[in-house]
Amino acid sequence: MKFGQVPDPAAIHYELPVEPLANAARLDRFELGADQGRPHIYLGATGWSMKEWVGKWYPEGAKPADFLLYYGEQFNTIELNTTHYRIPTTETVEKWYATVPPDFRFCPKVPKSISHVNDLGAGGDALPRFVAALDGLREKMGCAFIQLPPYFGADRLAVVERFLDRWPRLLPLAVEVRHASWFDDPYATEALMDALAARGVAAVISDVAGRRDVLHGYVTAPRTVVRFVGNGLIESDYSRLASWAEKLREWNLPESFIFPHEPENVLAPDASAWLADHLAAMDFAVTRGPSPHRGPEQMTLF
Repeated sequence: MKFGQVPDPAAIHYELPVEPLANAARLDRFELGADQGRPHIYLGATGWSMKEWVGKWYPEGAKPADFLLYYGEQFNTIELNTTHYRIPTTETVEKWYATVPPDFRFCPKVPKSISHVNDLGAGGDALPRFVAALDGLREKMGCAFIQLPPYFGADRLAVVERFLDRWPRLLPLAVEVRHASWFDDPYATEALMDALAARGVAAVISDVAGRRDVLHGYVTAPRTVVRFVGNGLIESDYSRLASWAEKLREWNLPESFIFPHEPENVLAPDASAWLADHLAAMDFAVTRGPSPHRGPEQMTLF
């Protein structure tokens, strides 16, 4: 069973957690001032290679070689999972950079050759090679994130801290933990969040039916990363997305990255499009999201 999946997602009581006490002081440091403009909210999926989107979100007859181009027209960020499996070449990064529009931001996943080894890459050269590859994204670099494996428990906080101290401070980063020990013990939770906040690193927030503990609600950086796992666009998907829109307005962070997942991600654009429209109606942030592709025949009707 996939992480956090349940047999009957409609039976779950969905509610955002009570605001952690530590957030008040941190938000005083991180949120935008009245003279600093609007927050930026980036909406994206986990990949662009979705043939199921052709004819609705991509033009009819779109070729796989052009999928990133069309993806960039629809979304303004991506949870870039391909980097989890290999460090991209300079040529690949240059192509990515050139293909998407100026307001697009990449959120690359730290390679498993770092995240899934005992010392988080301290004993090799994978981390500096990965960081060097990201240089090519330039201003289109959003927030990298490291997803620690499910067996990586709170007893290894010191390993996380050593990794964070190796990570370049100027390169935005978020950390996702999944082992229950990080949340079972409030002292372990606070120790992790303090370590992240001290370095300006975000804590990934996962909103998924079967693991409500990972919906922790902590702000530890001037940005947040939310991995929202929907359930096929059932009614609660929309109410949960609306709650997140309210929370992002409340936090008023300079930038937020939210990735609506849906089963097999076929419906991810639908969820993102609904959230983009909802945010536009709230009129507090700079954002954009997908719109169904209109072919020449449709365009002549308007």
